[in-house]
Amino acid sequence: MRTFVAKIKKDMGKIIAIANQKGGVGKTTTSINLAASLAVLEYKTLLIDADPQANATSGVGIDPRTVETSIYECIIDQVDPKTVIVETETPNLNLLPAHIDLVGAEIEMINLPERELMMKRLLAPIRGDYDFIIIDCSPSLGLVTVNSLTAADSVIIPVQCEYFALEGLGKLLNTIKIVQTRLNPDLDIEGILLTMFDTRLRLSKQVVEEVKMHFQDMVFNTIINRNTRLSEAPSFGKTIVMYDANSTGAINYLNLAREILEKNNLSTKD
Repeated sequence: MRTFVAKIKKDMGKIIAIANQKGGVGKTTTSINLAASLAVLEYKTLLIDADPQANATSGVGIDPRTVETSIYECIIDQVDPKTVIVETETPNLNLLPAHIDLVGAEIEMINLPERELMMKRLLAPIRGDYDFIIIDCSPSLGLVTVNSLTAADSVIIPVQCEYFALEGLGKLLNTIKIVQTRLNPDLDIEGILLTMFDTRLRLSKQVVEEVKMHFQDMVFNTIINRNTRLSEAPSFGKTIVMYDANSTGAINYLNLAREILEKNNLSTKD
């Protein structure tokens, strides 16, 4: 499995998918707050909600019930994404929202020609408008997630510091390998991100050791701690940097953003 991180192409934003078919690993939390952290570090960022649950949409303060046009219409009806993208409260952060209709996209895409390339084509005209595009994938390995991986330059895999942390990870890595072989040879693994770390639990420390032993330099140095403020922020429709910039969660995600910038030979502007 290749771990080399693709550098941002000139005049084109880097597309990073956040993926894990296992739910409850901090995938959407990471998508929202990594995007927000890159944005407050003055990199123009687009967050794409590619999950029918639309938690990334509500997590940045947009009520999915009020969304009339979403990523679903962009994929299925070829609606121009520039007409769908909305600004968020976080400076430099825009959102391509989701709606429950996205559930039907999997079925509707099945018989379409080159169905795995629809997201890539959708993003081609807009990637030059952003420094980073972060895709929050659904907790499945379905067609929309495969589309996201095909469109992406790299993928971040959140892994929770809990029992059975590595369960299902092999299946995801195999899917990534298939996408690399058949659809997107340029897809790289940006890194494995350890989430929900509890300093009080020996188990958390054991999981960190186990994941680092298995995947070594594929694992980010930054670890995301369990943090009450981080859990509260989505219920207020705020990213953690807007909700409590001094919280452990905000500091963790800003450190992750800086680590990604360093990996991609980019400087922090703050």
